[in-house]
Amino acid sequence: MTISLITSLFVFLSCSKAGNTATETIYPTNLNVTADVSTDNSGNVTFRATASNAVSYEFDLGNGMFRSTASGELTYRYPASGNYTVKVTGKSATGQTISKSLPISVNVVLALVWSDEFNTDGAPDPAKWGYDLGGGGWGNNELEYYTNRLENASVSNGTLKITAKKEAFGGNAYTSARLLTKNKFSTRYGKIEVKAKLPAGAGTWPAIWMLGNNIDAVGWPACGEIDIMEHKGSDENRIYSTLHHPGHSGGNGDGRTTVIQNATTAFHVYAVEWSAAEIKFSVDGNAFYTFNNMSSLPFNQDFFIILNVAMGGGFAGPVDPAFVSSSMEVDYVRVYN
Repeated sequence: MTISLITSLFVFLSCSKAGNTATETIYPTNLNVTADVSTDNSGNVTFRATASNAVSYEFDLGNGMFRSTASGELTYRYPASGNYTVKVTGKSATGQTISKSLPISVNVVLALVWSDEFNTDGAPDPAKWGYDLGGGGWGNNELEYYTNRLENASVSNGTLKITAKKEAFGGNAYTSARLLTKNKFSTRYGKIEVKAKLPAGAGTWPAIWMLGNNIDAVGWPACGEIDIMEHKGSDENRIYSTLHHPGHSGGNGDGRTTVIQNATTAFHVYAVEWSAAEIKFSVDGNAFYTFNNMSSLPFNQDFFIILNVAMGGGFAGPVDPAFVSSSMEVDYVRVYN
């Protein structure tokens, strides 16, 4: 009986000792951070962080973007020139942290990666452009039938003409064209600019826009839509730039408008500068809307380009009964990255 009591007491004390064992707190120390800014104007910066007892590092890149790495080495390409303050945080296995900030200056010169200058007369270059064809309203109660005829899309005298015409065709009252680079060219981020003169007449609806490459798999608006320029002939000098994504489709898109002069009689440069951090719209270099991009949105994948002129529908409204034909002339489309 005495032996049994001693044994029970030994087990109790052993368990109590084990239960009181605490994990040792580990603190990272001696954080050192360097930044090697590329001199080729690409925007690439290579960071190297080291710290005693650190098992991971988080980089606040100073432009709203964050990256994590276990090694402490990271190469990031800044999409725009600027002065940035980068904060690096080292973390130990027990969650303790140490941080250090350093300023960097980055110079970015974008390179032309794709363009069409429309210098060859005839049909648009089939290596660069395909067509959406047909009528049926296109989800917006539009009145046109899109064709691939030269009457609706042709190149002459250095510009592409997308022409909407009043004519009965395929059960629709108007014809036009909708050109797109789908399955031929797409881009993720960069600057896209289009120099164009817009059609005139109430009911015309020209657009320069982009859709996510995954539209066939996920549908719209999950694929995302970037409207670089939309215009309705009933409001001749107002330019619309809009983003559509889940929760912000149709008339609930994220966007702004700006008023310019001579939209239908002179060429203007419509552009978007697009990065993982932001999407900025401008006309003739004058920015009028900046949208904060986030990793949870569909604007971080490849998009293709669309040029078209629609007629009527929910956006453009009734067509002027006197309308006969009008064209969107495009001097060039250029993509920089």
